[in-house]
Amino acid sequence: MQSFTPAGSGTIPEPEIEETIQIARGTQEYERHVNPQWVRLLELLQMNASYTECRGEVLHTADGRQILDFLSGYCVYNAGHNHPRIIDALHRELDKAGPSMLQSHVNSTAGELAARLLKLAGGKVSKVYFSTSGSDGVETAIKFSRAHTGRTGLIAARDAFHGLTCGALALMDSGFWSSGFGPMIPGAEFVDFGDLAQLEAKLATHKHAALILEPVMGEAGIVLPPEGYLKGAQELCRKYGTVFVLDEVQTGLWRTGRFLAAHHYGVEPDMVVLAKALSGGLVPVGAVLMTDAIYDSVYDSLKRAIVHTSTYSESGLAMRAGLATLDVLESEQLGEHALREGEAFRRALRAALEPFEMVQEVRGIGYFSGIVFGPPKSLTLRLSFEAFMRVHPAMFGQMLVMRLYREHGILTQICGNNFLVLKAAPPLNASGSSLEAFVEAMRSTMEFVHKGRSFWADALRLASRAARI
Repeated sequence: MQSFTPAGSGTIPEPEIEETIQIARGTQEYERHVNPQWVRLLELLQMNASYTECRGEVLHTADGRQILDFLSGYCVYNAGHNHPRIIDALHRELDKAGPSMLQSHVNSTAGELAARLLKLAGGKVSKVYFSTSGSDGVETAIKFSRAHTGRTGLIAARDAFHGLTCGALALMDSGFWSSGFGPMIPGAEFVDFGDLAQLEAKLATHKHAALILEPVMGEAGIVLPPEGYLKGAQELCRKYGTVFVLDEVQTGLWRTGRFLAAHHYGVEPDMVVLAKALSGGLVPVGAVLMTDAIYDSVYDSLKRAIVHTSTYSESGLAMRAGLATLDVLESEQLGEHALREGEAFRRALRAALEPFEMVQEVRGIGYFSGIVFGPPKSLTLRLSFEAFMRVHPAMFGQMLVMRLYREHGILTQICGNNFLVLKAAPPLNASGSSLEAFVEAMRSTMEFVHKGRSFWADALRLASRAARI
């Protein structure tokens, strides 16, 4: 171990070296006791960095690199990493030494946060249940809609993503996420996002408690709804007595430029699921907003006052994180910023990527964007691309992710249910220079893909290494 000897003192280990040793030891224990496959995957992709400081959209690594975060923890960091105002609010809450998890009291901070959320959401919603995650919120929506309607059926969109608990998995038609876990809860059916005729045929059976949709589909590839679709879906739900639920876990909290993505489309859902960005990235917190009628269907008597709850659902620290996050997002007008700058960002991406035949589209809303790739027309590129797809459909997209990270210091990811769409979802307060850096990194990367053979050779070597693990 390296050390230094200040004048007049004995040998003292350098703090930086002690920290490096501790990180290395912790990494070994993680691989041994938590998730060895995740460690192996990060190593394979050359993305297993140790981060020492994260602020805004800039991540600092132990080896001196700066990484720009264009994934935002899957839309957790709307206010950026470690916003000082949120951290300060949490410090003050901890210093109070108050009844954070007493359970047998009324948490006034939860009441304050609920009122703020409902005012911002507007529309029909008037009650809030606080959850700890998006999946937890989706489970709540399933239970409450069933209690309210007396029905058990559920409708969701194909290629949706709603979470990884059993109820949420039942709302996802991709077998990848549910494979190996046995049967999910029964009663879920699927429709194509945007097809009102399919939806009405399902709803007309009068057996469905809820229609649960993402207003903008995230893991399906940043898919915006066709004009009039969400309004039409809402009208059909009213017609057939089905609860209209919007999963705004990724799209809420001004990610799309408005507090809810629903506000872009003029709809008033019966239930809204929020999570991710409400935490400020620091304390898990989610919220399910709903009408009085739905809420009263569950909490309809004194004996049912706690029939649906969770240990950490109204944690004092979580409620303070939610309030502080709203303060930051509102006072810094980050929604307006995302709406304005997000469109300029996509215009710049389209201009930079227009020459490249494998780029089909740049789409999105606010700071929620997707770059869509497709098979090239030229024979040489097409043969390489199709070979990749045969090895694994995610290989092309994952090679882009790896190269952006390794060569350009950009952290992002492909969509979980559409491997040919690359996400671009930076914190809402990301600087203009960071957006410009992303555009240039994409242009440079696509030029490398289209003009050089190294990209394709690297991918084949990656596939070979993966096969040996």
